[in-house]
Amino acid sequence: MPGPLIGVFGGSDPDPKDYLAAEVVGREIARRGGIVVCGGLFGIMEAVCKGAREQQGLTVGILPSDSIQQANRFVTIPIATGMGVGRNILIVRTAQVCIAINGRYGTLSEIAYALQLGKPVVALHPWLRVPGIEFAQTPAEAVDKAFQYLR
Repeated sequence: MPGPLIGVFGGSDPDPKDYLAAEVVGREIARRGGIVVCGGLFGIMEAVCKGAREQQGLTVGILPSDSIQQANRFVTIPIATGMGVGRNILIVRTAQVCIAINGRYGTLSEIAYALQLGKPVVALHPWLRVPGIEFAQTPAEAVDKAFQYLR
């Protein structure tokens, strides 16, 4: 049986600190047998997939365009939706628990969908404090908290 589906949200143009944090998150998810589900593009999405692949983890990229060629090179399973930012709801629906790493309004929309659907959200380096989400100080803590929700 496949591992738990962990949604990871974040911006496409992160600072180096957030990019490295996302790599660690991806490695930790894969190390624990989880599957990364993300938007499949660049920035945080690329970093989390890169980290997961370094541990031979599985990554799912739910893409905004109708071309799988748009996926970053670390996506194992690209899914072309042709839905633009509307694909954010698919990412959230697919995930069992979510981790948000910084980001802006696209990330905020994913957080809002998750909260509306009753999915737990753990935030790392948030740019905005949103009621209803749990906060983590380190990548390992974010993954620990996410996996605790799966018990």
